[in-house]
Amino acid sequence: MMIETGTREILTESRDGTLLVRIHRPDRKNALTLAMYSGLSAALAEATRNPAIRVVVITGSGDSFSSGNDIADFLSSPPSGDQSPVFQFLAALRQFEKPLIAAVNGVAVGIGVTLLLHCDLVYVRAGATLQLPFVNLGLCPEAGSSLLLPRLIGYPRAAEWLLLGEPFSAEQALEWGLINALGADAERTLDLALAKARRLAGLPAMAVQWTKGLLKRAETEAVRETIAVESRHFIELLRSPEAAAALQAFAHRRRPGG
Repeated sequence: MMIETGTREILTESRDGTLLVRIHRPDRKNALTLAMYSGLSAALAEATRNPAIRVVVITGSGDSFSSGNDIADFLSSPPSGDQSPVFQFLAALRQFEKPLIAAVNGVAVGIGVTLLLHCDLVYVRAGATLQLPFVNLGLCPEAGSSLLLPRLIGYPRAAEWLLLGEPFSAEQALEWGLINALGADAERTLDLALAKARRLAGLPAMAVQWTKGLLKRAETEAVRETIAVESRHFIELLRSPEAAAALQAFAHRRRPGG
């Protein structure tokens, strides 16, 4: 079964109770556009509605999981409120009740990392590089990461990743407790994630969903409030001269042939 996501750059495939969602824009390192955010939201919505789907696995194509926002697309239609596609996706991610597993096949930047904080299980290709460069771009954290990351790995480590914005390795992510395990390569990382998904899909669905809900219960309202505050600050900073200059410089460096 294929789910219509509205874009060819979000591919879906249903197998054995698992919906595999693939970010498919390998020529741009799976940088996310507004249409792709809407496609991801559509996939999660369908997984919520369809009782045959017990688990969702999200991965990327090529050598990247996601390099974050497509800066040109992002600057042409910057988020301005709750109805913006990126914030709609964050709401769908936060509210998703079924197990969500990430198979990080390569580079993960920005929201390519922060979305992992909402996943229940995370597997990353050995040697992959991750980065949270919000401050470097004149912006602030998003997706509730200013709350979830220090809770998960401790404040000093979270401050290092969020304030300095320097790249870190999959091996460090494992050591610091961000992820569950490493896969030897992209194929085996996805195989590992799908094996866990099959295991979850074979368990009593209501028990699995309620257990996830209980695990997240204590932080549910705090995450919602944090995302709202982060989003307001993010929109304000996006209008600043510092962010404009940093984002334009980044877009120019990343442009093919630029």
